Amino acid sequence: MNPVLQAIKQRYGIVGFDPMLDHAINTAIQVAPTELSVLITGESGVGKESFPKIIHDNSTHKHGQYIAVNCGAIPEGTIDSELFGHEKGSFTGAADTRKGYFEVANGGTIFLDEVADLPLATQVRLLRVLENGEYFKVGSSIVQKTNVRVVAATNINIADRIAKGKFREDLYYRLNTIPIQVPPLRDRKNDVFLLFTKFASDFALKYRVPAIQLSDRAIETLKSYNWPGNIRQLRNITEQISIIENNRLIESDVLQKYLVAPHVSNFPVLLGQDQDVAAPGMFEREIIYKFLGDLKREVSELKKIISEMKEETHNATPIRKPLEISDYAMRSKIDDYDNQEDEFEIEDLNPNDHILIDDQFSLMEAEKELIKKALEKHNNKRKSAADELGISERTLYRKIREYGIGS
Repeated sequence: MNPVLQAIKQRYGIVGFDPMLDHAINTAIQVAPTELSVLITGESGVGKESFPKIIHDNSTHKHGQYIAVNCGAIPEGTIDSELFGHEKGSFTGAADTRKGYFEVANGGTIFLDEVADLPLATQVRLLRVLENGEYFKVGSSIVQKTNVRVVAATNINIADRIAKGKFREDLYYRLNTIPIQVPPLRDRKNDVFLLFTKFASDFALKYRVPAIQLSDRAIETLKSYNWPGNIRQLRNITEQISIIENNRLIESDVLQKYLVAPHVSNFPVLLGQDQDVAAPGMFEREIIYKFLGDLKREVSELKKIISEMKEETHNATPIRKPLEISDYAMRSKIDDYDNQEDEFEIEDLNPNDHILIDDQFSLMEAEKELIKKALEKHNNKRKSAADELGISERTLYRKIREYGIGS
């Protein structure tokens, strides 16, 4: 293997030997010393975020600041201020003059993730920056200059957005001077088991447990699966199995329980649609399954405590029967929930499904609580919280607004 390529993979934690992956990395290395704009494309979860770092660290801008901006996570009304800054009093709430990312990162690199989500007005401003390095702060008529390397990424079919009038064609060609296509995991069959082994080892160290292993049949199941969520999905599933399963040798039938159903296997980059449209309820289900895994462990501990209490005294007040959860029943009800608009609550479940939960506790509340815990764990860093929950930062931001978390 090329020693430069191997060094890059080790530095940025890239695992795999697929030729398409190697081609993408080599392209990033070759374009880095230039001033050309780069557009990184690929499905969500393929690891696009490593490539702008490779480009920055090997460019003439490496001594400047590197700023990653998730365009889909910033509200339309404030994104111009975030990117270009604003003058004091330029809008309600603008108590002071503020520097934007293009001013802060002057001499460095800006990574615009989910660039296809930029509003049309912001696209006009960005095009001017790319063409001559000029921009205006919000509320100012003074031209500002910046020398910033712009790297953009998207998991959306931009050609489809252009046809619908939602993305400027001239901006697309300006961003797409050098395209880098990151391959999906389903096209990297020989890398899947390598990635699984790496994640299993990482989580064994993190949770101080023996690393999980796969039987021969389970390895075949792993390689034959379509992986709609790509590397992010593989990582999440490996973590779930590492925590939940007591048997460290995983058979094929056990692995299959953790794989997402085929009806959510299509991906927005193929459909030219937004994530939430392409797979309705997919991420909500993932959050709920994660919650159920935590709940089952808590129930096990509760049963142990109750058993000890009963041994200590025969006169104790009768305690309500602990929760009994049937994964099959819960998953069936969640599938029903995906197909209806009304809020689905656990209290709606039939008692015959063997689920006993307080009447006031709903799936929506469970989801809200899980999001709050993830945000607290990561000190309100949304990207880190979103990665742990297995959802996009854009979806997390929408959930935060819906539930009024932090308001």
